[in-house]
Amino acid sequence: MWKIIDGKLQQTTDTDRVKFRTNISKAILDDLQRIAEDNDTHVNYLLESGLLHVLKQDVISFNKDLRPKDRVQYKTTYDKELLSAIKEKAKEQKLYINDLIEYSVQYINVEESKDRNYRYRIEE
Repeated sequence: MWKIIDGKLQQTTDTDRVKFRTNISKAILDDLQRIAEDNDTHVNYLLESGLLHVLKQDVISFNKDLRPKDRVQYKTTYDKELLSAIKEKAKEQKLYINDLIEYSVQYINVEESKDRNYRYRIEE
């Protein structure tokens, strides 16, 4: 992101975002990459949209026997508060975070996702 400091534009790191590594289904990731490309956004922004909806749910019905077998390592950044809330939700529901991330894909709303240029925003 960019900030205006003393009347000058300076690039800064977004401290509200944290790096996170997890394992996610390769098939899901491929689909999300296509959707992101078609909608001028990033995969992590799509995932954040779905995760926000999952946080509002009281009960999560996830069949652990249907976990994908094609998981690959996926590294990205998430909003710090959202990731913290997701970790708590996963613990509460007795699920792994990657299970919750894959579950959240069905709740993604592309229109609510940030666009690709969000990271280049200018803040005062």
